[in-house]
Amino acid sequence: MSRLRVTPQSLRGSVRGPPSKSYTHRALVAAHLAGRRFRLLRPLDSEDTRATVRLLRALGTHVERRASDWTLTPGSSRPSRLRRVDCGESGTTLRFAVPLAALSGAPVGLIGAPRLGARPLAPLLRAVGRLGARIHSPRAGNGGLPLQLQGPLHSGTVTLPMSESSQFASALFLTLPVLDGPSRVRLEGPIVSEPYLDATLAVLRYHRVDAERDGRLFTTPGSQQYRGDRFAVPTDASSAAYLWAGAAVSGGRVTVSGMGPQWPQADREVLDLLEAWGARVTRRPDGASVGAGERRPFVWDFTRSPDLLPLAGVLAALTPGPSRLRGAGHAAFKESDRRATTALLARSLGARTRVTRDEIEIVGRSPPRSLRRTDLADHRLFLSALVAALALPEPSILGPSESAAKSFPTFRTAFGSAGVRMEKLR
Repeated sequence: MSRLRVTPQSLRGSVRGPPSKSYTHRALVAAHLAGRRFRLLRPLDSEDTRATVRLLRALGTHVERRASDWTLTPGSSRPSRLRRVDCGESGTTLRFAVPLAALSGAPVGLIGAPRLGARPLAPLLRAVGRLGARIHSPRAGNGGLPLQLQGPLHSGTVTLPMSESSQFASALFLTLPVLDGPSRVRLEGPIVSEPYLDATLAVLRYHRVDAERDGRLFTTPGSQQYRGDRFAVPTDASSAAYLWAGAAVSGGRVTVSGMGPQWPQADREVLDLLEAWGARVTRRPDGASVGAGERRPFVWDFTRSPDLLPLAGVLAALTPGPSRLRGAGHAAFKESDRRATTALLARSLGARTRVTRDEIEIVGRSPPRSLRRTDLADHRLFLSALVAALALPEPSILGPSESAAKSFPTFRTAFGSAGVRMEKLR
């Protein structure tokens, strides 16, 4: 595992952010369901999206990956024997796989990394079970792995609790339109990460799929086909967030574009967060420029954008005074317990923290400490620590750098193009 020495330096310039992980996953599923030759332009080639590629190959779609585009071609027949799919650490792949795997009568086995098996899945399994899927798992009551599913899935009405993940609903939204009749999904309880539902609906509209969400009710007439033969993936707001925040904490200014207003992204909310923190933000229809400002403590709710929690923890730790991070209880079920690991990262920077059921209070100190953290296996923790390192008094040692491959494999190129020096250590 590689460590990096990161030298404090201002982040400046116009940076081409990486393609969106969320939209690459959704476009891959749409291409598979289209059942025709399909080109995916500028996809994100990351550990998570490769897991979804493995899924589609197991389900009979050939995927040819090139540097700038991927071509998906349906197989001449669907496999009839048991297929096993390693979902790695990708929660999106696992959730999207559940209804896709149950479309036919052939069994599909799902496996993954230990942490993935501990992430919530049971509400989605109950929903597809009501629609006809047969499910076998030693931990079926908890939705753990390994897991075996077998269809065929049929249309119908299900109720779906939404307090743990929006991916349960997105998985059904993508698959139900191709079933044999009308379907309805009733969303129940608090809705977390809601902008990701908007992203899924945007992909359905692009492919001219008839589906509608009216508040807590999703409906689709069924018996539909995804239209079109290509999709261009927009720039990822989740990864751009680190570039924008890096410029703000380091005294620089960075522009990231290519997102497009027609493509909702939860982590564009980082622009509002940075503005509340004191950064200077200039919004554009397809992106934004962010520069340094006068830092101030903040209070923020992360119900809609839980992936921003570690980055917000860094901003709070770099700011004297108390900040409060609320509404991210579901962040405990990510690649790490991000409530706990965000607080630990803030303490590594010298901040005081207090974690309750409802919020994380972080009291920053001045000057913050430099970092010596080589245990950052969660990609969002590693990238957030990288942002902090740009504003610290001395170089920091961070690792493992491979963790960023899950969502932002080109981070060294992107940050390097804006002037950040990183030295790979043995």
